[in-house]
Amino acid sequence: MTAEEFKEKFGIVGRSRQIKDLVDIVMQVAKSDISVLIYGESGTGKEVFARAIHDYSSRADEKLVSVNCGAIPEGILESELFGHKKGSFTGAFEDRKGYFEIADKGTLFLDEIGEMPLTTQVKLLRVLETKEFMRIGSEITTKVNVRIIAASNKDLQEEVDAKRFRKDLYFRLKAVSLTIPPLRSRKEDIHLLAKNFL
Repeated sequence: MTAEEFKEKFGIVGRSRQIKDLVDIVMQVAKSDISVLIYGESGTGKEVFARAIHDYSSRADEKLVSVNCGAIPEGILESELFGHKKGSFTGAFEDRKGYFEIADKGTLFLDEIGEMPLTTQVKLLRVLETKEFMRIGSEITTKVNVRIIAASNKDLQEEVDAKRFRKDLYFRLKAVSLTIPPLRSRKEDIHLLAKNFL
């Protein structure tokens, strides 16, 4: 598949040098299981690139599960990611799978990962290292095979320096880093996008 065919297939619009370079990198890393960290301001298309990576990978026939870490309240995020057993907390009326189990053999896209609380970051790091976790309230370990793509509109190195993001998790996630430039820095793509939306 050529870069142009890749862009056409996965809805990536742009002919700027920045977009061409990003597509080249994405086409190379998609086939591996390496973690990818995508930077970009809100609206730059982080999820479009995450979907392209998944759909061009060997996991394309499995699920891509997207989670906005900034939109889920801190007290619920852990249960959403790892699931829970019936009765493990007030309101846990039944066993529930978390996003890691739902995405097993596929890809988990953690959007706005910079918003994730430090306590949850510790548990996420453990899953990335061991590929296993326990549902809340369970004593049984669950094994998963999930590729992680994370995205942030914050500079995670700055978050690490400010002690708001774990350094070890940051290094685990940033095996490959992509930065999607805002439209103001690739003005030659504006009319292509406008035509696409029209």
